[in-house]
Amino acid sequence: MSSITSLRRRAATARSASTALFLLAAAALFFGACTSHNTSTQASPQLPPVVSSGPAQNSYADVVSRVTPAVVTIRSARRARPAQQHPFMDDPMFRDFFGDRAPRQQPEGRERGLGSGVIVSPDGYILTNHHVIDGAEDITIELSDRKTVNAKLIGSDPPSDLAVLKVELSNLPIVPMGNSDQVRVGDVVLAVGNPLGIGQTVTSGIISAKGRSTGLSDGSFEDFLQTDAAINRGNSGGALVNTNGELIGINSQILSPSGGNIGIGFSIPTNMARSVMEQLIKGGKVRRGQLGVVVQPVTSDVATSLGMSETRGVIVSSVQPGSGAEKAGLRQGDVIVSLNDTPINDSNELRNRVASTAPGTQVTLNIIRDNKEQQVRATLGELAADAKKDAERGGVNPTPGSEESGKLGITVTPVTPEIARTLNLGDNAEGLVISSLDPGGPAAEAGLQQGDVILSANQQKMRANADLVNAVQRAGERPLLLLINRRGQTLFVTVRARR
Repeated sequence: MSSITSLRRRAATARSASTALFLLAAAALFFGACTSHNTSTQASPQLPPVVSSGPAQNSYADVVSRVTPAVVTIRSARRARPAQQHPFMDDPMFRDFFGDRAPRQQPEGRERGLGSGVIVSPDGYILTNHHVIDGAEDITIELSDRKTVNAKLIGSDPPSDLAVLKVELSNLPIVPMGNSDQVRVGDVVLAVGNPLGIGQTVTSGIISAKGRSTGLSDGSFEDFLQTDAAINRGNSGGALVNTNGELIGINSQILSPSGGNIGIGFSIPTNMARSVMEQLIKGGKVRRGQLGVVVQPVTSDVATSLGMSETRGVIVSSVQPGSGAEKAGLRQGDVIVSLNDTPINDSNELRNRVASTAPGTQVTLNIIRDNKEQQVRATLGELAADAKKDAERGGVNPTPGSEESGKLGITVTPVTPEIARTLNLGDNAEGLVISSLDPGGPAAEAGLQQGDVILSANQQKMRANADLVNAVQRAGERPLLLLINRRGQTLFVTVRARR
C-alpha cells in the first residue's frame, strides 16, 4: 500500500509541475505578443499600394450594338438541275412498255443558299463570299430589322472567294474597315453572322494565327486570319471585328472533319478584301500582277546546300520565258529575300504581295545569288484570269543500261529523245530520269517520284549517271540540292545521301 501511495504522490507532483510550466509558457507568449503589437508600426515593412488598372473588360455589348446592324443575312436561289431521264423514255413504245412505272421528267426545282454579308458603305455596298452567291439568279438581303430587299451582284472574284453586292438603300449602318496588317496573334475578336439559319449570332475568340493558306478556295490567293471564334455554315461572308468595332476580316472557311465548328476558322483579311472590292466596283473584275517565277520555301537543308548563313527567303525553281522576271535577269536558283524592302518568308507571301500589285508596276527584289546579296528591278506582267495547271503525264518504265545510285536509293537513266517525247520535255532535253526508287530510301523520303527528271545537282547540270555519282561524292555530309522536272513543273528537292 505504501508503494502505491508513493507512486500516486509522484504522479500528482509531476502533473503540478507540468501545469506550472504550461502557465509560464502561456504568460510568456502573451506578453511577447503584446510587445510585438505595440512595436509593429515601427518594425513591419510597408506593403506597396494596390494599383488599379481600370475596370476589367467583362462585356462587349457596346461593340456588338454598333456592329450587328451592319451585318446582314444573304439568301440566294439558283435553278436546280433536273434528274437525268433515260432517253428511251421519250419513245412512246418504251413508255407503253413500262406503263406507270416509266420514270417521268422531274419538274425543275430551286436550290437555296444561306450566308452572311457586311455593309461597308452607307449607299448599300455589301461584302460577302463568292461561294455564298455563286450561280445565284436571285439574291435577297435581310437586314437586322427583318426588312428584306433584292440585291444586285456588282462583281465576284473566285480566286479570293470575295463578292460585292449592292442594294438600293441609303443611310445604312456600316462596319468601318480596319487595318488587318496591324492585327496580332492573341488579339480578341468577335464573329458576327447567321450560322445555320438560326438568326444573327455573335461569338468571341482570339486571332490564333496569320498568313494561313488552306488550298480550299478556287484560286489559292489566300492570306487567312485564323480564329477560334465559333464559325459555322451560314457565317460565310460575315464580319470578324476587333474590340474597337472595326472590320478586320470576312469569315470564309472552317476546318472540321464533322462540318461543325471545332475552333479552327479562317477569315479573309480586310486589306485584301478592300483591294478586291475597289477593283470590282470600279471595273467589275480584278487585275493581278505576275512576276513569272515558281518558288519554294528555303528550308534549312536548302540553305546549307547553298552555303547560306541564315534560313530565309524563297528559292526560284523556274522562270517563265518572256516574263518580267526573265527580263529582269532572275535565274533558277536565285533566292528572293525581300520585295520592296519587305521580307519574304514563304512562297504564299510572295505570291500574294505580287498579285496585290497592279500590272505594269516596277518592283525591287533583293536576291541572293552565289552567296552574295544584290538588287533586281522587275516590271510586273498581268496574271491570266484563266491560268490552268498542266495535265499530269505518266511516268517512265526502266530502260536497259540504267545505273543505281545506292546512296540515294534511286535508279536513273539519261534522257533520250524517246523519253523526252514520252514526258513532253521538248527538243534537246537533258537530265536523268528516275526509272525506279527504293520506297524506304533517302530519295523517296524526300518526296522524289518515279518519272521525275533530275536536271541539276548542287547547281551542276546532269547529263550522265556519273554526273550524279560525282555530285553525291562532292556533297559529302551536306544535303544534295536537286532541281527536278515533274510533269512540266520544276522544283528543288534536298536529299541527304546514305553514309
